[in-house]
Amino acid sequence: MSVGFVGLGNMGQGMSDNLLAKGTDLSVYTRTRSKVDAMVAKGAKGPESLPELVNSVDIVLACLPDVATSRDMFLGEDGIIANAREGQVVVDHGTVDMQTSRDCYEAAKAKGVHFLDAPISGGPGGASGGTLSIMVGGDEDAYNTALGEFEKMGSNVRYMGPSGAGTAMKLINQLLVGVNTVAAAEAFALANAASVDIATAAELLRVSWGGSTMADRSAPITAERDFPNSGAPVRNLNKDMSIIVEYAKSEGLALELSERSYAMYAEMMEQGKSDYDIAAVLEVVEERSGK
Repeated sequence: MSVGFVGLGNMGQGMSDNLLAKGTDLSVYTRTRSKVDAMVAKGAKGPESLPELVNSVDIVLACLPDVATSRDMFLGEDGIIANAREGQVVVDHGTVDMQTSRDCYEAAKAKGVHFLDAPISGGPGGASGGTLSIMVGGDEDAYNTALGEFEKMGSNVRYMGPSGAGTAMKLINQLLVGVNTVAAAEAFALANAASVDIATAAELLRVSWGGSTMADRSAPITAERDFPNSGAPVRNLNKDMSIIVEYAKSEGLALELSERSYAMYAEMMEQGKSDYDIAAVLEVVEERSGK
């Protein structure tokens, strides 16, 4: 089975590397030709255009940075679905809003194409290590067709239900990432104020009720204040939290912690810290505390 992969960013590069290393007949496409050429040197195929890639493979996977790019690549006049053929499986691994996933599913269905929303979690480390969580929505037969490729990229692959269920699960995850990262920042601000060593605090938190994945992740980054040029930048989480807050409004959900956390990430974006690590929300806590 041949696979095409669109997007070679922080996540897509590692995902593509795993597919290639694990025997997939892989073609890749991204707008930066040097990245395609680097993959060709490793053994991948490098079509010159998106339509050429779509027309040459059985499954198309894409991992794109934002909603606008996903909509353009999947729903554009010369995009993935426009060039897909009946029976083909196309997959969006990006984090988008529910409407985008539904629009892609309906556009694909109209052509007899199978669309899966299959967002990912695990960060660049999970992408390069092949240990991503992959949460999939869409028709189960299409999921089973793509499952073998998903398992080359992730160690926790789950079929969540019909179209949109994968995206919904990713938004649930990102809500907790966003809120828990702010909670960890407040906890570490308290630790600093009380002269408690953050590394020591993190060790104890791992075996205590207050521990969390995000506290564990943020601790060493916060202790070193290693915030700039992160593989998990604020811009990504700010985008995800904005989707969550807008969806909550449309559904009449009172997600107050999400709203407050989103406001803090938005403040960092306004400060020009879009490339800072998400743990750098500590700086917002410190600024509001007059530190």
